[in-house]
Amino acid sequence: MEKIASKIAGLGVPGLIFALAISATGLAGAPAITAALAAIGPGGMKGGIATLGVITLLSEGLTECGVDSIFTSVVKELYKRGESKESILRKIEKYPVSKSLKRKLREELEKV
Repeated sequence: MEKIASKIAGLGVPGLIFALAISATGLAGAPAITAALAAIGPGGMKGGIATLGVITLLSEGLTECGVDSIFTSVVKELYKRGESKESILRKIEKYPVSKSLKRKLREELEKV
């Protein structure tokens, strides 16, 4: 049941983006869909469809794992790839996240 809920939540984000893009076109029907898809992604309609697909995958990952665990995994991966702790700390300070998450990320970096 939890998996189904995360899939539905993951589909909601691209749907909202698509609905906003359609309403922003000022058109109705098929021209609105065409214009919205072309506006969402690079390369016209095909790019818009691809962008919505990528957004779906990202939002599913966020709903399944949570933002905290994704940011923690990114910090650990940066360290594995050879970045210094100082450069990772600078990146953490630039992340658009809460102070408590930044503190948690700094603590995780110290454990590595």
